[in-house]
Amino acid sequence: MSFTFIVLTNFYPAANQAMQYAAGLAAKLQARLVLLHVKRASLFDPYVFAGENWRQAELDAEAPTAEAMQELVDRLPVPATVEMATDLLPTLARSLMARYQPALFVLGRPAAEATSADQVSGAALDLLRAAHFPLLVVPVGSTATAPPHQVIIAADAEGFRLDEAGRFAQQLLTNLQCPVTVAHVSEVEDDDACAAALQAVHTSGLVATSQHTDLRCFQHTHAAAGILEAAHTTRAGLLVLVARQRSYLGELFHRSVTARVLEHTTVPVLLLPAVEAPVSETTATDQRPDMGGEAEGLLY
Repeated sequence: MSFTFIVLTNFYPAANQAMQYAAGLAAKLQARLVLLHVKRASLFDPYVFAGENWRQAELDAEAPTAEAMQELVDRLPVPATVEMATDLLPTLARSLMARYQPALFVLGRPAAEATSADQVSGAALDLLRAAHFPLLVVPVGSTATAPPHQVIIAADAEGFRLDEAGRFAQQLLTNLQCPVTVAHVSEVEDDDACAAALQAVHTSGLVATSQHTDLRCFQHTHAAAGILEAAHTTRAGLLVLVARQRSYLGELFHRSVTARVLEHTTVPVLLLPAVEAPVSETTATDQRPDMGGEAEGLLY
């Protein structure tokens, strides 16, 4: 199976680090890259009233940028192409998915003091994850290298299934051939929930039952802090977060977990779309009432 990664890029450190990490991953998986350069990310098209002539004029003015982007491509160790666009819009994202069928989008997360670059990548992150595309977010300054030598999957006790876009991760974890750890975070010691988390990962097919998987449980009041501790303790080079398609209120309630992880992580994070497992695949642990703690779901 041939994979394609679409990398949101520019000439700033965060995007460059994301591109280098993606290139290392692509080299391991024999994948190709598409370097996507946009000036803005938005839900609304700024040229909807001005017309396509104005959009084309802006693109024509970016000819020097396109040439510089091509120089980046020529220095990469894997096949790559350049896509130039004025705006990352939902329609463009869907068009890219149709044309390239990418395994994931890759974004760099700038440092906290960054301004303009952060506005673009932050808006792109919101747009792409709202559409439930698989996302790889690489924090600037990360010391993790690709391919990773250790992968950690943050999981709760609820069952899930990978959707069509998320199945790339199955092949990814198989091809990486590195140790995989399932980490469960809870406020109290709960061996049953830990075992259910491992079962949920295996039942989903994310990791084959034949592939050795370690189980580590962490006790922490806040889910995000516990996940970050787990990634640090295991020296992970890639952190996988499962993202379920919940109700609107559920999305709002649990969104802080992933937001906090992305804000503070020093490890690249793979946000993996998933859907709820049928009731028949849930465990007894899943039937416990929701006590309102943020550790009850790892959602974005």
